[in-house]
Amino acid sequence: MSELNNQLFEEILQARQRVYAVGSPTPLQELCLPDCQARVFVKREDLGPIKAYKWRGAYNCMAKLPPEERARGVVAASAGNHAQGVALAAARLGCRAHIFMPRSTPQVKQNAVRMHGGEHVHIVLTGDSYDAASAAAHAFAEAEGLTFVHPYDDLRTMGGQGTLADEVVMSGMGSFDRVYLQIGGGGLAAGCACWFKHFWPQCRCIGVEGVDQASMKLAVESGARGVLPYVDVFCDGTAVRQAGEYTFEICRELLDGFVTVSNEEVCRAIRTLWTSNRTVTEPSGAMGLAALLQDEAAGRLRPGEKCLVVLSGANMDFSRFGVVAARAGVSSEPKRRQRYLQIPMVTRRGEILKYLENIPEGVLLTDVQYGRLAGEIQHPVFGVLGTDEQFEDIRRRLARFGLEARDVTNDADVRFRMISYDRERLHHPVFFVIEFPERPGAFTEFMRAMGEYANLCYFNYQYSGEVVGRALVGLEFASREDRDACRALANTLRGTTIQSIHELPDDVRHRVLDRMSPAE
Repeated sequence: MSELNNQLFEEILQARQRVYAVGSPTPLQELCLPDCQARVFVKREDLGPIKAYKWRGAYNCMAKLPPEERARGVVAASAGNHAQGVALAAARLGCRAHIFMPRSTPQVKQNAVRMHGGEHVHIVLTGDSYDAASAAAHAFAEAEGLTFVHPYDDLRTMGGQGTLADEVVMSGMGSFDRVYLQIGGGGLAAGCACWFKHFWPQCRCIGVEGVDQASMKLAVESGARGVLPYVDVFCDGTAVRQAGEYTFEICRELLDGFVTVSNEEVCRAIRTLWTSNRTVTEPSGAMGLAALLQDEAAGRLRPGEKCLVVLSGANMDFSRFGVVAARAGVSSEPKRRQRYLQIPMVTRRGEILKYLENIPEGVLLTDVQYGRLAGEIQHPVFGVLGTDEQFEDIRRRLARFGLEARDVTNDADVRFRMISYDRERLHHPVFFVIEFPERPGAFTEFMRAMGEYANLCYFNYQYSGEVVGRALVGLEFASREDRDACRALANTLRGTTIQSIHELPDDVRHRVLDRMSPAE
């Protein structure tokens, strides 16, 4: 090992006494993943003092400061877990901590910092990003002669974070063949890889980064610490534009490879943790498992191989759960994916029913976005969940009608559900809010019954995971007589084909129509 790695090993060795005086070791648990050939263990840092691993490095760094230096106070910059770790350390060590946070930091995170630090913390809200808050914190520290507690690029911080690996080694549940270590600035990966490689030289240490956060991978592959022009902040705990100076040198020497994961893969990993262990983690906390599941799907794991992932934190705002669930999709089966397909449709009665009746068995309809626009050819969007083979079956079925679907999964208007609608094109419209059993074919039965009278002009449905599906459906009619007959039929369907149906009152319907954007 290099001299720097030897220094880090000594830091971890010394950090154990300090860290274990404050927090107990977090559990190491085996996950039950029926579709995975490997044995998977998870280090539960979400059960630590601040529900994340960051307190280890912050406390060790601050505890190692000379007493007179610590008494003057410390400075930190963070929008999340590092801030809570510094606050906890300040309270335990009886010193003052000035914590700079972006002005956009949610109140729940500010409250958590105050809860852990109490009167020992002073929060300064400044700038609109971590970079801006960090620059202000460094300037303040220099002007006041105070110590800046770095979240990762300090041997003392990395030494504290490496105690996580010490607990794994001491658990007696090793050794491990693979360890997945998420990377922001690289402190966790550097500290843990240093310790694991010392005790288990054969262990493969794999760095995990977000697709648009891979600053360490860029640095290692290019040989220089480049700055990412853009960094995605969905996994906010690992959103770092440039790898640390010390962490780069250590990771370059010790990591055996990298895996980059998408936000959707992270969300699916969060769902997997919930399904297997009833555990909820923040996005960055599930990145290690996301990488493992990616390797499993690609056939890179051997049967029986022992793998370790770190659940690095669980400090997620409650309001984000819905976003995570939506991006995870509706199936935990690795071979089933959700796609959005835009399919041309002639504007005539019963046309959409033809598509619904040709959905292959086993494919789940998860989303429909359609609004009537100008022209005889319309372009509804269908969200469907299936395997590659099932999507190929859909392609073949459409080809029999001379149609070809366009994959619009990543289109912004689909993701944000921008359903355009031209009210001038409608004839005698009626809008219904319907509830139907959330099973294959239920809505098809409804449209088959209504299709004798009506043409679909609007459809807004999204799978919610409940036992009933809910949709806003607009129907148009060739005559008032057809409209009245359909209304009568709708009342007879309630409680049979569908569970409930309610027509929007005229004033509500007019408000809905007024919000629709006419085609240009």
